Amino acid sequence: MGGAPDRIEVRGARVHNLRGVDVDIPLGKLMGIAGVSGSGKSSLALGVLYAEGSRRYLEALSTYTRRRMGQAAHADVDDVRYVPAALALHQRPSVPGVRSTFGTMTELLNSLRLLFSRVGSHACPHCGTYAPPSMAVAAEQPIVCTSCGQRFWGPGAEDMAFNSGGACPTCSGTGIVRTVNEAALVPDESKTINEGAVLPWGSLMWDLMKQVCGEMGVRLDVPFRDLTPAERDIVFHGPAEKKHILYQAKKGDNFAELDFTYYNAVYTVENALAKAKDEKGLARVAKFLSEGPCPDCGGTRLSAAARGPRVRGVNLAQAAEMTLDEAVSWVDGVPASLPAELRPMAVSICESFLHTARRLLELGLGYLSLDRAGATLSTGERQRVQLARAVRNRTTGVMYVLDEPSIGLHPANIDGLLGVMRDLIADGNSVVMVDHDTRILSQADWLVEMGPEAGAGGGHVVAQGTPADLRANPASIIGPYLGSEDDGSGNAFDARAADLHGKSEGGRNEPLKANAAVERAEHSDHAWSDLSTDCDDVCEAGSVVLGEFGEWRSRCSIDDLFAAGAIHMETNALHTVHPLVVDLPVNRLIAVTGMSGSGKTTMVLEELIPALTSVIAGEALPCAVHSITADGISRVQLVDATPIGANVRSTVATYSGVLDDLRRAFARTEVAKAAGLKAGAFSYNTGKLRCPTCDGTGQVSLDVQFLPDVDVPCPDCRGSRYSAQADAIRWAGKTKETLAGKGVAPNPDGAHAAGALVGGAGRASFAGADEPLDFAAPGGESGHTLPELMAMSVDEALVACTSLKKARERLQTLHDLGIGYLTLGEATPALSGGEAQRLKLASEMGRAQDGSLFVFDEPTIGLHPRDVRTLLGVFQHLVEQGATVVVIEHDLDFIRNADYVVDLGPGGGQAGGRIVATGTPEQIAANPDSMTGRYL
Repeated sequence: MGGAPDRIEVRGARVHNLRGVDVDIPLGKLMGIAGVSGSGKSSLALGVLYAEGSRRYLEALSTYTRRRMGQAAHADVDDVRYVPAALALHQRPSVPGVRSTFGTMTELLNSLRLLFSRVGSHACPHCGTYAPPSMAVAAEQPIVCTSCGQRFWGPGAEDMAFNSGGACPTCSGTGIVRTVNEAALVPDESKTINEGAVLPWGSLMWDLMKQVCGEMGVRLDVPFRDLTPAERDIVFHGPAEKKHILYQAKKGDNFAELDFTYYNAVYTVENALAKAKDEKGLARVAKFLSEGPCPDCGGTRLSAAARGPRVRGVNLAQAAEMTLDEAVSWVDGVPASLPAELRPMAVSICESFLHTARRLLELGLGYLSLDRAGATLSTGERQRVQLARAVRNRTTGVMYVLDEPSIGLHPANIDGLLGVMRDLIADGNSVVMVDHDTRILSQADWLVEMGPEAGAGGGHVVAQGTPADLRANPASIIGPYLGSEDDGSGNAFDARAADLHGKSEGGRNEPLKANAAVERAEHSDHAWSDLSTDCDDVCEAGSVVLGEFGEWRSRCSIDDLFAAGAIHMETNALHTVHPLVVDLPVNRLIAVTGMSGSGKTTMVLEELIPALTSVIAGEALPCAVHSITADGISRVQLVDATPIGANVRSTVATYSGVLDDLRRAFARTEVAKAAGLKAGAFSYNTGKLRCPTCDGTGQVSLDVQFLPDVDVPCPDCRGSRYSAQADAIRWAGKTKETLAGKGVAPNPDGAHAAGALVGGAGRASFAGADEPLDFAAPGGESGHTLPELMAMSVDEALVACTSLKKARERLQTLHDLGIGYLTLGEATPALSGGEAQRLKLASEMGRAQDGSLFVFDEPTIGLHPRDVRTLLGVFQHLVEQGATVVVIEHDLDFIRNADYVVDLGPGGGQAGGRIVATGTPEQIAANPDSMTGRYL
């Protein structure tokens, strides 16, 4: 090849479910990877491109340095050529700790601290007079007070950091203090002390503290409410006096004379809090505590000295309270307010601040204040902070791998995101993004579409080329959703999309089903597999929603929206959200929409859920909610996308309960009975049949010293998690021929999805092993071993387990949720956010939901437009079962199919926090004040 390479060449990629993929990735371009959920997009982007790019860069460093850095393992690929150094921005950045703020995450506070230290007016510690700005601090010279003549040293930038020298001594720089809530110490005043009225003495202290309290002169046998003020004061604040008591053991008649010091109830909690060293210890104390702003620093986290210096009349704490929009305007005016000799230094500091801030403004984060706690930021906000941090330095020749960069973005913010990515390209970098947002994909220079299906049915390159190439390619599934060539919106209707719901790899099209449940009815008599496509059970009169790509779900008519009742909530101001009055219809699908930072998360997660939870529990409303009435709501369930389980011991089979059913079935076999094996023996976590070498994890970790540890399939069980004895026990299930007759073929070549197991004849092994999946044992034995069943996908196991009613129902539910491609033995921590969310829903699908309210935060993250239809079918079922479903969402196709929309805005931050419009999607689209309506 002459000249510089213009593409990355990937050959034979087999990471997770990739099937020997050969693909070229153009360098210096904006490249998108599309495909249905589970088709192998992230495997290609993160598992191959990023893994190899970062690993090869780190290999250029010294061994000493590499040992102190996390390193990616070698990707399972034949060859990758011309891959540049890579940086990855993952789909769900971790939630920062209590000491993190928006200002520290973006490092904007570093510039502000330097600004206040170097060019601020500093107060004289002797007389309090403010000295004018000077070069003294920068020159490391003392400042001379113009009033009293005393010399003093100005604080350095480090002395103004709340994580070090500038921390408030009362709250240690957290801005909050925990105080004992006396009302929580005695929640039931009808009880006597002997009956356990004082809870901390029962859970945090010896039970005999009651007797010591009696020796202090407090009556123990009267209701707590009847104690005198003096007695109550002794209980809560009594002195630590030593008392002599006669203690009787709980068992037997033994007595002992003891001298014990009295610990009052408040001290008992404070002492336990001081000794708590882990989350478990804090959890025991948390119910007795209340949190509030620090009384000394007012929640600013800064000491009085750090709050002293002033620039343009404000101190550091006041500057941090500004939104980013306000801070940019304020910082821009700083140099002009200073003496001429200080301006060059001020310009340098301010430019550093403004350069970073402008990137954040382009990404739509101007509404956030610098002191906003990092833990309160949404997933999309954290990812955009991560993106801004990555592009801050004007690098060149770097490959940026972005996983779902459009998370949390309103359609109006898409242009800003595209602008940032184009700037990276202009600097000589390459950008690879995994996304489902068709507005972004339609603007890519090059697209690679993975598929055609999920899991074992995916892992192939279906189509590649420019967006125009994919629109014209009949094999492309995403092409019809990319919009017309002239508008670039990604929203134009394409007639081909109506045929894609049933499209197969061979290009065969089935008639479009108005509801995914129609397909499910062909497989099973499951309780909800024959969902109707109308809302007759929910509304007497319904109106059919015809989405851009056909009929997606049925919606209630406008007249019947509130027929089942309403939730009426009135709130107080919280964060940037103004006091609100909102009505939500019960037993409907509700979409909460608005610009990023408009207050959606605050209203739903910090006001609606806590208020309903308090009402259901009969407790006081949170301070952010003035009042709430909820007709018939008796249960609130937040279904989020946080990972399930912390390690590989949690699998799809264990979480769904399928393994419990299988273990009981195997325990009933004649071989198991003869061997005396109960159901517990078939557990790979604790049972007798688990592999002793890997202890049931299916893998062993190899320490290779200076290189990162390598996890490999267990050499004894070959990844099955079970010992060889488990292969001798077979349960009579469906045969290979029966599976084929049902239209569910075993995975080709025995390959399965990421981390999946493949059962061989008498043994299970990892995908890619020599022995393919065989449903019949050697010698003609029928049935399956448990390792073989764990190696199957949900869809395969659904057919194999038709004689197990409970297991079949659980598996059918997983299939109906659109995750039938997952393998039963797949570790749950490895699931995507959307997969984890749907797996959590599995336990809810088979029961009546009258009085239930489900809340979802952007459930369409990571979903292909085709998968959004399946998700709508799931929500339709919940509504038909009596549930109310509230969804925070930006996906326009989803919003169009909601029964009711609450649109917040009109902007973000201080420009938002108000309800702009409510009503049906048609009413929102017709409202000129709604930013969301303009895109509907």
